[in-house]
Amino acid sequence: MKNRRQETILEIISMQPVSTQEELIMLLEERGIKTTQATLSRDIQQLSLVKLRDESGAVRYTMPVSAVKEKTLFQEAVLSVDYAMNTIVLKCRAGMAAGTCAAIDSVNHDGVVGTIAGDDTIFILVRSETDAKKLSKKFRSDLFPGR
Repeated sequence: MKNRRQETILEIISMQPVSTQEELIMLLEERGIKTTQATLSRDIQQLSLVKLRDESGAVRYTMPVSAVKEKTLFQEAVLSVDYAMNTIVLKCRAGMAAGTCAAIDSVNHDGVVGTIAGDDTIFILVRSETDAKKLSKKFRSDLFPGR
């Protein structure tokens, strides 16, 4: 439920300006997700959402710049995502692994112990196989939206 709620939050703020938690709670309820202000506040913190002024001057929730950079790099650099036990392996275009790895390190992903990059491969050590599965799924959805 938490993952679905957080994914829906990201979807909502990417599609329309949202400036208050109350507004976000209402938009979640329209999508069939009931939540409390305290839970939403924790979600906002865990997703590292920030409030910024958009081009019209309105204040709205958005993903931090580092998360946007990570997603953009993923779409440009990463060719495949796989995991074995508690290690995720990202295959990248030649020469792009180090920059992509730095972007991953700049975002606080749950369960990540550490990363290491070569020329075209990134290894991400996570605490458990469950963490590996969850983060791999997130990376795949960034790579292949809508699948």
